[in-house]
Amino acid sequence: MPTADLNLLPTLDVLLEEGSVASAARRLRLSTSAMSRALARLRETTGDPLLVRAGRGLVLTPRAEQLRARVCQVVREAEAVLRPARQINLSQLSRTFFIRTSEGFVENFGAALLSRMEKEAPRTRVCFMSKADKDSRPLREGTVDLETGVVDESLGPEVRTLALFADRFVGVVRKGHPLGKVKITRSLYTEGRHVSVSRKGFEKGLVEEAMEPFGLQRQVSAVVGGFATALSLARATDLIATVPALHTGVLREGMHSFKLPFPAPPFVVSLLWHPRLDADPAHSWLRDCVREACARELARPSRSSSAA
Repeated sequence: MPTADLNLLPTLDVLLEEGSVASAARRLRLSTSAMSRALARLRETTGDPLLVRAGRGLVLTPRAEQLRARVCQVVREAEAVLRPARQINLSQLSRTFFIRTSEGFVENFGAALLSRMEKEAPRTRVCFMSKADKDSRPLREGTVDLETGVVDESLGPEVRTLALFADRFVGVVRKGHPLGKVKITRSLYTEGRHVSVSRKGFEKGLVEEAMEPFGLQRQVSAVVGGFATALSLARATDLIATVPALHTGVLREGMHSFKLPFPAPPFVVSLLWHPRLDADPAHSWLRDCVREACARELARPSRSSSAA
């Protein structure tokens, strides 16, 4: 059985409402002959005359009378599907959002994010999911709504990104550490014992790349999977942790931070999502909440003073 031409539905809707080929043609800005051809196709498709002559005019057949309300509803629903999404009522929005990010991001920006969401959309909630790698499949598969991270060549080309802030590395030691009382030189930095951060357990990363042009090499005593863990170890030992300044502001409170004794290029932390969610009003609102939460926290005087 041939597939019905759904493009005929709007024409059928107008014909049944007007009850006249000429009136329907004027309304759709078609010629009378074009509308007559459309009616012929509709008659063939439905197996019913639809409009029949009665005196000088046309009247609807019983089949057409039965179809009129249904066709009108179908066309209106189709138009609603194709129409841009309307502004949502945040106070009534009930939805759980999944954000894949690091513990440090949650520690630093989670409270500000939840504060705005609670104020504007109290029925929403966030599930923060740990980010063990940079695989973009969770975004593509729809298991997460948003991710945060540094964009690199491993990111899928279809993933949308929005820069949140530029960050840089700083050195951190416990309160009372001998390095907290002196100016940090390259020799003091490299002679100390370090805790390195690597999701995959590698000893070399961005810090080593920054040191390499100067022929420097640090002594790594421990490798951990996240900055929060690195800072916990540094807080309880004499290890030196090298972590992003803005990304770990809250986590470094009560510790001594210092500028690295060699140039380390800044990097940009971005928000990532799949393009299928671009036009979703709720998702657009969530993206704005995350962006505003980061900007709000980074603007705090205590935040800027905590970055060495």
